[in-house]
Amino acid sequence: MNIEVTTSPNKKDLETISKGIQSYNQKYISDDVVFEPDTKFAAFAKDENGKVVGGIRAVAFWNYCILELLWLSDETRGQGVGSKLMDAAENFAKEKGFGYMRTETLSFQAKPFYEKRGYKVFGELPDYPKGHVTYCLVKEL
Repeated sequence: MNIEVTTSPNKKDLETISKGIQSYNQKYISDDVVFEPDTKFAAFAKDENGKVVGGIRAVAFWNYCILELLWLSDETRGQGVGSKLMDAAENFAKEKGFGYMRTETLSFQAKPFYEKRGYKVFGELPDYPKGHVTYCLVKEL
């Protein structure tokens, strides 16, 4: 047996491990959940010229919406833009039938913002990145 580590994996090899875990999961989870497609979406805040000044990138599956990124330009911070973006993302997730939203934030980022919105910390990763803490948060929609 050979163990190979690569930064440019073959698409067919990636499909093999995806299908392998799906096959394993079928023993425990119904097929409609095992083969549920990911719902990828984004929400953008744009200025009057159409320039993106903030946004959210998310993916959802298995009853959870995962907020991957939330970014606001310096000029939009503190103006309620983040709350409007979160409202849009949470409403979209609810409309699509997802029950929970989860995200991660770093110790110097937006933990208090998420907590004000009802998110609860369910985990911490110390020294990730070095010198900081990553907080894992979840909210029932």
